[in-house]
This record gives sequence, structure tokens and C-alpha cells, in this order.
Amino acid sequence: MGIIIKGEIERVNGKELSYIEFVDRYMEKNKPVVITGLMDHWRAHSDWVTLHSQPNFQFFSTHFGASKVQKREEMLVSDFIARCLLQEEASPVQCNNETCAINGASVSVPYLKDWHFVKEYPEYVAYETPRFFCDDWLNLYLDNFKIHIDSDTQQPNEEICCSDYRFVYIGVKGSWTPLHADVFRSYSWSSNVCGKKKWLFLDPSQCHLIFDRNMKNCVYNIFDEVSNSKFPGFSKAIWLECTQDAGEIIFVPSGWYHQVHNLEDTISINHNWFNAYNLSWVWNLLVRDYNEAKDYIEDIKDICDDFEGLCQRNLAANTGMNFYDFFTFMSYFTLANLVLLRYINRRYGSATGSSSTIAQHLSMNLGCLRKTASEMKHVRALEGNHNCVVDITKAFEDRRFSKLFMHVGRTYAMVHEQSHLASDFESSTMSDLMDFNNSKSYTSQIYTPEDLIQFIDNVVAEEEPSVLRVT
Repeated sequence: MGIIIKGEIERVNGKELSYIEFVDRYMEKNKPVVITGLMDHWRAHSDWVTLHSQPNFQFFSTHFGASKVQKREEMLVSDFIARCLLQEEASPVQCNNETCAINGASVSVPYLKDWHFVKEYPEYVAYETPRFFCDDWLNLYLDNFKIHIDSDTQQPNEEICCSDYRFVYIGVKGSWTPLHADVFRSYSWSSNVCGKKKWLFLDPSQCHLIFDRNMKNCVYNIFDEVSNSKFPGFSKAIWLECTQDAGEIIFVPSGWYHQVHNLEDTISINHNWFNAYNLSWVWNLLVRDYNEAKDYIEDIKDICDDFEGLCQRNLAANTGMNFYDFFTFMSYFTLANLVLLRYINRRYGSATGSSSTIAQHLSMNLGCLRKTASEMKHVRALEGNHNCVVDITKAFEDRRFSKLFMHVGRTYAMVHEQSHLASDFESSTMSDLMDFNNSKSYTSQIYTPEDLIQFIDNVVAEEEPSVLRVT
């Protein structure tokens, strides 16, 4: 019995879409969309593609062949390209979803995933992130800080595997990605530099249908013969289908399970990211995975000296971050948004400050951060923590935070087309921007979600209500 496909993904011309329209119609509503018309000027469009619109494998082998990448095992890009070229010798009838037969031997279909290209080649600007996707807290943070604050949670090769979530994918015809939802329940955007993909999407409201009776295991391949006894709801799932051509970008919202097939030899660029609009998705995933990690080792609770610490270490290993990592991340972004909002309102006044789209955006961010901190407090996350997560005075002296703050400011000035603010940020000193020295009631150190909530409330209370408002 085949799957039920009803509906397609909307397509829009990116040149005719404003940032506010993208937010209102897609990001805030958590709705997928295909965006066209934004990739013509990318260097990747010319360097990585042959005149016949095929992947320029030779270019990759010549310029990036020495890179080491993970494809089941560590290998050089040049070796991967050699496999791709060998693959072209195989007849399509000799291939299935997993393997191809070449000269009588069975080999896996080559698919290079999660190549941290930007981190490896920062001087080679292959593309620019479309402004719809620039409010990317995850990668802005990782450009300046490590994701893990506890050295015990550091994983092997973390400098590579957790350095960022900006990837290049290269897959030959027939390669594919099994059904999944994205890491951290983040947003993602995926651009086809060349080639063609088929996507199958499932709305988050139906995702329970693809799990087994215990809600533990998800269907691997929706085109397999799926057991009705093991996955009783699967046949009721209604899928959206989309064919993505070269030069098109797909916005994948949070929590949408999807399966992707390369219909041709394909090169794509993919980012995972989150911001205020989907922060709750990230927190809800962490809570779910924490509870699972805790239940799994519940039987050793009475003999474990640091049961909570073990739960957090397991959470970081399984999910990619734990409560401490996430709260540290939230604290830095809270500080950056508060500083920016105070600066705008004090420099331009309430008439041009609070009424501006950028001030409204910052207020919305702070409201979402405060709400998430309240949810953390409600489940007693980090309760009784005696290690300072963020020292605000020290943060102002930390070059990493200064870089993060300035990048956040430039990003919002760009997406909201307020270039004068970008100029102001560049010309101002950090002491001008971070004017908290005269604040009488701000908390110097953040230990718990309750501290963060109090910090937000105190700063807001010091300002005139009409000047600084957190929504």
C-alpha cells in the first residue's frame, strides 16, 4: 500500500518577498516554502557546476580534495569524488536506494553529508546566506563560543563536528536521506546548487503516526513495506511532496519530518538554525530527551554521587547540548538583545526607537527568551546551581561576546533595512553600546533561569514603560 500524498509546497520569488512577509507567512506559522531567484550571483553557481549543469567533480577534487569528511568512515574529498565518478559507470537499473552494482561488486551509493565547508574554507565565499535566514542564533553563537560549557561533555573531534551547522552535501543520483526531523528541532534551509531532489514532508501535527506503539522508533523509509502492526498509524499519514530544482531554496520549519531523494547528481548547501521564533521547539526537545535519559538510568540513582550531572552529560551526548549549554546560550542572547534595545531607544527615543521594526523584533526576542526561562524555572532546571553561567561584567569585557553582539546588531540592521543603525554600531565604542554601568538594579551574575527573568524585568523596569517594552 502506497503513501497518501495530498498537496504541494508553495513557491515564491525571493526577489518579490520582503523579510516581514517571510516571517509572517512562513517562519512564524512554521510553514515550508520553496524560494526562487536568490542564487544566480553565488560563486558556487559558477565554480561548482559544469556548462552542462552537472556537478563539477573535478573542481572539488582539485581545490578541496585534501579535506577529510565523514561518510560512514573518514575519507578524503578526492576519494569521495573518485567514487562518484566510478558511480557514473553503473547503469541505473543496477542501483537501488542503498547500493549499486559495478563490475559485479556491490558498493554504497556515494553521498557526502554534513561537510563543514564554511569552517574549512572561510576565505572562499561560495555563497551568501539569504537575508530571510540570517537571524541565525545557532551559528552566530558557534562562531564565537563552544556549545558545551562542561569539559566532561566534550566529544571526540568536537572542533569539527560541533563547529557550526553550515553544510555542503554532494550526492549522486539515487542517494537519499531517511525520514527524520532536524537536529535540535531547528529550522533548516537547503539550496540546490545543481541537480534535483524530491522531498516528502509530514506536518508536525501528524508526526505521532510515523512512530511505533511505544513512540520510540520512527519509520526509516516511507517507501518500504511498513508493518501495520508495528506502526499502526503510518497508513493514515498525509504527506506533502515537492520537487526541488537547481537554483531553488527550501525552508524546512521546525518539527517537520522529511525524507529526501536525489533524482540527479546534486550539490546542495544546507544550514540548521534557530532563533526566538522556534526557541520553544528546542527547549521542548531538550526536556523530552532529558526525561528519556533520566528514565534510562533511573535504577542507579541511589548509588550515583551526581545523578543530575550524569543525566546532563548523557543529554549533551545524545542531543548535542544540555540544559546548561542551552541556558548559557539563552543568557548571552538575552544580554545582546537588551543592550541593542536600550541603545536604540536611548539614541533615537521612543518615537523612532520603539516604533521601529527592529525595536519590535528585539522586544519579541526578549519576550520569547523570558517565556522559555520561565518554562525552565517551572521544571526546576538548574535549580540550586552554584556555578555562575554568565557574569555580565565579564561578558562586557569578553571579545567573544563583543563580536557576537556586533554581529547580531548588523544582522538586524540588514534584515530590516536600517543601514544607519549598522553605521552607528560600527562607529560606537563598546562602552557606549553596553551602558549598564549606571544601572542600579541589574543582576551582575546569572546562575539560574530565575536570575535571568529578574535581570530582564529589572532592566525593563528602569526604563520608561513607553520606551522599553518586552512583548
